[in-house]
Amino acid sequence: MHPQDWFMVFIGFFFPPIPVLVKRGFFSADFLINIVLCLLGFFPGLLHCYYIISSYPYRETHSALGGDGHNHRVNNYGST
Repeated sequence: MHPQDWFMVFIGFFFPPIPVLVKRGFFSADFLINIVLCLLGFFPGLLHCYYIISSYPYRETHSALGGDGHNHRVNNYGST
């Protein structure tokens, strides 16, 4: 697990909706489900938060380098 995910686990222990908000977004069904679960009890919201963190791990992307760490250039003929 990436250190950012461990940080999300730490934050989620105190306030579970925050990592779900970061991972899935404000208008996602997962965020609304987590809010309802937290209102029903802390433990269900915490379990759902940890489920979301494990289901959507942090991935480092290098969009400037083409995504796989290599610099790809395409000329007018389509070859790399």
